[in-house]
Amino acid sequence: MKIAVLGIGLMGFPMGRRLCQAGHTVHVWNRTQHKAQRLASAGAIVHAEPGDAVRDADLVITMLDNGAVVGHVLFDLGVADAMPSGSLVVDMSSIKPVEARDHAARLNERHIAYLDAPVSGGTIGADNGSLAIMVGGKTSSFERAQLVFEVFGKATHVGPTGAGQLTKLANQMIVGATIGIVAEALLLCERGGAHMGKVKEAITGGFADSRILQVHGQRMVERDFTPRGRMSVQLKDLRNALATAGEIGFDAPITALFEQLYAQGIDHGLADLDHSGLFVELASRNGMA
Repeated sequence: MKIAVLGIGLMGFPMGRRLCQAGHTVHVWNRTQHKAQRLASAGAIVHAEPGDAVRDADLVITMLDNGAVVGHVLFDLGVADAMPSGSLVVDMSSIKPVEARDHAARLNERHIAYLDAPVSGGTIGADNGSLAIMVGGKTSSFERAQLVFEVFGKATHVGPTGAGQLTKLANQMIVGATIGIVAEALLLCERGGAHMGKVKEAITGGFADSRILQVHGQRMVERDFTPRGRMSVQLKDLRNALATAGEIGFDAPITALFEQLYAQGIDHGLADLDHSGLFVELASRNGMA
């Protein structure tokens, strides 16, 4: 397949590399071109303009910061106009469901199919090809994209357009809140005199065990907050969840609490830390280094 990847950041880079390794013809674009240029050695064709990257593409993947950026790239930078009729956009960014439905409708007017297919698993999953992919859209489009999804991990078709983004919001609500309670629990134990690493070891395998405890909890133990998923992105996802909840008349008080905590951490200069960096905000509140 001829595939274009728009957005070569923390996630787009390993995903683009895996597509090259799988033998696809891969065209790439990024606003900051040197990030896309890193994929040239893997066999990708780098373009200065997104419209050139998608010309004659069978399938276009977008992995961009937010819904406004996705819309800008698709409709203001000429991507939709350059794509051939009958091609397919797979938006793997994390955006609002209402934005996904809007993008789908505007693309369908141009006879371009659309899937919203956000992912979970972070840079580790992107490197290993073990991402969880949540897909909204038509079944026929989902089947067309399966060869690509198999390169990245496991895809599940969860419903019509927007359902993939709704599922990702649920994922991010759980991730954000779980990071917070793991951080708070480990800090409580440290304040009380227990060794954080041993606490994590002791509760591994019990009911409190989780992927978050193992991965993000270890980052907390090691004080390693190198960004794999940034605090700023986690806050964006929580705010998208709250906006969506408001649209459908749903009260989400737990998500609202964690939105405030992440926002306060970002106000205190933590925006570019890994989202496990909420630990730093909670430690600071308690006067702990």
